[in-house]
Amino acid sequence: MSDADQLKALRVRIDSLDERILDLISERARCAQEVARVKTAALAEGESAVFYRPEREAWVLKHIMELNRGPLDNEEMARLFREIMSSCLALEQPLRVAYLGPEGTFSQAAALKHFGHAVISTPMAAIDEVFREVVAGG
Repeated sequence: MSDADQLKALRVRIDSLDERILDLISERARCAQEVARVKTAALAEGESAVFYRPEREAWVLKHIMELNRGPLDNEEMARLFREIMSSCLALEQPLRVAYLGPEGTFSQAAALKHFGHAVISTPMAAIDEVFREVVAGG
C-alpha cells in the first residue's frame, strides 16, 4: 500500500472515530439533560436543585485519569473531559463564575481552566465584589 493510500485509510478511520465521539458526546449531553429533569422533578416546593457538584466532577476526572493509558497525558485528558462536563452542566443549568477582572486576566484564565469555557464568567473590579457575587449565587 502506498503512503498516499495509507494516509487516506487513516483519515477515513479518523473520520469514523470523530463521528463516534460526536455521537457519544451527544448521548452524554442528553443524559445530562435527563439528570436535570430528574433533579428538578424530585424537588419539594420552594427548593432549588443543586446542579454543580464539584465532588462528582473531581471523581469523574480522577477516574478518567486512572483509566487513561495514553498517548494523551492525564492533564490533556482532564482538560478535554472538563470541557465536556462544562458544556453538559450548562445544559442542566448554566454555571456563573465571578473572577477578579478585567477580561483577559490570569484570574479569568484560571476560572475557565477550572470550570470550563461553557460557564458564564463575570469580571469584577474588586475582590470583595467577587465574594459578594459568590455569596449571592453568581
